[in-house]
Amino acid sequence: MAVLLSALEKKIKKFSIQITLDGEDDARDALVSINAGAGGTDSQDWAEMLFRMYTRWIDKKGYKYQIIDYQQGEEAGIKGATLRVSGENCYGFMKVESGVHRLVRISPYNASGKRHTSFASVFVYPEIKDEIKIDIDESDLRIDVYRASGAGGQHVNKTSSAVRITHLPTGVVAQCQQESSQHRNKEIAFKVLKSRLYQIEKEKQNKKMQTLHDGKDDIAWGSQIRSYVLHPYRMVKDHRTDFEMGDVDRVLNGDLDLFIEGVLLS
Repeated sequence: MAVLLSALEKKIKKFSIQITLDGEDDARDALVSINAGAGGTDSQDWAEMLFRMYTRWIDKKGYKYQIIDYQQGEEAGIKGATLRVSGENCYGFMKVESGVHRLVRISPYNASGKRHTSFASVFVYPEIKDEIKIDIDESDLRIDVYRASGAGGQHVNKTSSAVRITHLPTGVVAQCQQESSQHRNKEIAFKVLKSRLYQIEKEKQNKKMQTLHDGKDDIAWGSQIRSYVLHPYRMVKDHRTDFEMGDVDRVLNGDLDLFIEGVLLS
């Protein structure tokens, strides 16, 4: 009975997580940027530890990653790195890792052996393809034809060859009266309409990325989402859910699911 209940609980949890991954970008691949913050060499070492942690989690998850950028630290660690991660609902899972990560330990780079606090930031973007596909449904269009006019309102022909296309969902209008052929004018107007809709989508994407970027916190004290403590005790704590785990090595080896799922279900 206990085994059946445990299996049922796992299924319910998995379903609960799946229904939270319904965001517009959740199914996209992710771009993950890791950068050392305040703390000098210690923070650069910490950034490299995070890089290792995430690549191990990615492997455990069955995702794939590509290193896009990797900047070696001056003495140790890394100044920063960027990964492209691909897999099912990749961005949906990884987006909750965006924020400042804090490490407390005895510094291996301090001769006096004092406790040191290091910071590094993780920022996750959805990967937005350069090419924006504009699919226009014919039922969303109103096409009007009218007589083309020259300067001063004089009719340049007696047939209705000019074309005006209105995209009803957005109200965007494109028209053409340059050609004597209605078919040709319609073709040109449609291209103009598609270009304008493309520009609208591009502006939306730019605005979205700017909003994501504006949400980044300073890489310093008080803005951390998670703390990893190696001294004087051992614990990893997520400050958004208050979930804690004492097995720090397990977490640093890529066992992040309980933390990620906890934020998604909170």
